Amino acid sequence: MPILRDFFYNLSENQLLNSAAQKYGLRLGAQSVVAGTNIPEVIQSIKELNAQGISCTVDNLGEFVYEKSEAIKAKDQILEVIEAIHENDVDAHISLKPSQLGLDIDYDFCYDNLEEIVALAARYNMHINIDMENYARLQPSFDLLDQLSLKYDNVGTVIQAYFFNAKENIEKYKNYRLRIVKGAYKEPADVAYQDKHDIDLNFIDLIEYHLLHGKFTSIATHDHNIINHVKQFVKDHNIPNDKFEFQMLYGFRKEMQLELAKEGYNFCTYVPFGSDWYGYFMRRLAERPQNLNLVTKQVFTKKTNTVLGVAAAAFILGRLTKKK
Repeated sequence: MPILRDFFYNLSENQLLNSAAQKYGLRLGAQSVVAGTNIPEVIQSIKELNAQGISCTVDNLGEFVYEKSEAIKAKDQILEVIEAIHENDVDAHISLKPSQLGLDIDYDFCYDNLEEIVALAARYNMHINIDMENYARLQPSFDLLDQLSLKYDNVGTVIQAYFFNAKENIEKYKNYRLRIVKGAYKEPADVAYQDKHDIDLNFIDLIEYHLLHGKFTSIATHDHNIINHVKQFVKDHNIPNDKFEFQMLYGFRKEMQLELAKEGYNFCTYVPFGSDWYGYFMRRLAERPQNLNLVTKQVFTKKTNTVLGVAAAAFILGRLTKKK
């Protein structure tokens, strides 16, 4: 499984395949985990989830942008999404990646793009979540949060449990709305835990800390064991439901998402959309064996019941690219 995980991580960063995926669209099964390629489609997906008692955080897919024109295009698209959320009066907020807005081009340029987004969202009382990326972009992303927080109070971020410094950061940012995740990038052993057991233990420790000391906690996991642990923890410590939410990815464990919402827990679905879906999709396949199994069952059941089916789809995409 580690070899296959590395395979998908490498695919997620392959620019040629990313470009080909945008050209060929959602033909390889990704439509089950990506809520369309345009704003009307994602708004419709949000309405359907809202009708089932589920809120949404919307991700305009795209990252690792190195041209200012692309970053500005991404910023404008996110502004359009914010306007659409407001105009349609749906229960949703925005998640975004600094690298999509120009972090790898120029910090100040990225900040200006991000501030324009946060300012518009603040006008509509909408939350903006700064998604964390890989370790190289970790501190600059926290710097953006710090700078924005001097003027706005509608912004939060993500704490990734596989990093050794995650506890330090969750303590520093305890007064923010935080999403706590295990982590979705391949990181070196000198900055991040490599063993699943170690990551899970730190994940639970971070969740418990922020539930007890933090502002609002988004618990992002598909792991039913951790979810059951949290249920018992909040009960034992009399933590009210309005202090936290469970969060899962669009298209994953749909029945459990509905079940948690019906049980009265706040539930938020992470809703990605757009044509730049390939890197996101490959990381979902790579990050944990559990996700590999979930995607295999939900996306590729009709073609194959093995993870090899997912790899075959990636291989086919590569072959299509070479033919053009």
